[in-house]
Amino acid sequence: MTTPDLNLLLTLDVLLQEGSVARAAQRLHLSPSAMSRTLARLRATTGDPLLVRAGRGLVPTPRALDLRERIGPLVQEAQGLLRPAKKLRLKQLTRTFTLRVRDGFVENFGVALLERIQREAPSVRLRFVQKTNRDSTPLRDGSVDLDTGVVGAAAAPELRVQALFQDRFVGVVRPGHALCQGQITPARYADGRHVVISRQGQIGGPIDEALQTQGLEREVATIVDSFSAALALARHTDLIATVPERHTTQLRSGLHSFPLPVPAREITVSMLWHPRLHADAAHRWLRGCVREVCASEAQPSPTGKISSTPFPTGSRKNN
Repeated sequence: MTTPDLNLLLTLDVLLQEGSVARAAQRLHLSPSAMSRTLARLRATTGDPLLVRAGRGLVPTPRALDLRERIGPLVQEAQGLLRPAKKLRLKQLTRTFTLRVRDGFVENFGVALLERIQREAPSVRLRFVQKTNRDSTPLRDGSVDLDTGVVGAAAAPELRVQALFQDRFVGVVRPGHALCQGQITPARYADGRHVVISRQGQIGGPIDEALQTQGLEREVATIVDSFSAALALARHTDLIATVPERHTTQLRSGLHSFPLPVPAREITVSMLWHPRLHADAAHRWLRGCVREVCASEAQPSPTGKISSTPFPTGSRKNN
């Protein structure tokens, strides 16, 4: 079955409005002969004469009268779909955005982000889901609107990426732990028992490589898959957790944190989204909110000092 030429809809709409080949041709900037040929195509496509001669003019058939009532709104809707999107009105925006994040993001940035959303677009809802892997499928299939984390090799090449903040790893122990006092050397750090975070159950990493260059190896007592689990164990045992500093500020509240005694490269926490949402005005606004909140909340600690004190209520900047 041949697919109808949808371009004929606009021509049919004008023909039925004008009831004249000449006037329809003038409106569409066509010659009368070209319009006559298009009318012939419409007749062949619909199987109906549509407009028939009555004296010096044309009159619509019953089929044409039926189409005239239906085709006008259809053409108007199609034209509306192809126009630029209307200006975003945040106060009237009703939408749910799904954000996939690592543990610590909601605790550290969620309050400020929700305050910003509530203030600017009170009918917008945020849905946070836990990031358990780096699979890009949820962004591709639309089940996730925005992803955050460290961009890995598994990320789909078409994804859009924007950096949110730089982060560094710090050591964390409970108050009263031996590492709360004195200089923390690579040997003292390695001699402790450690809880390692790995979603794949792997033990080695850049920190272990840095220790190996000094002939040291840390004892891994347990492996967990989240920052919160590692910090919960460090809070109630003598285990040492090593976590990203800025991403876990709230999770580390009440614990003692210290700079690592070995070189460890910084990581870049970014947000990722699918290209189909890049030009969406509401999504662009959401990205701006996330970017500005993270920039405000993820402030670096003074050199050599690690803060484990949570942001006091009302201390956040309004963005």
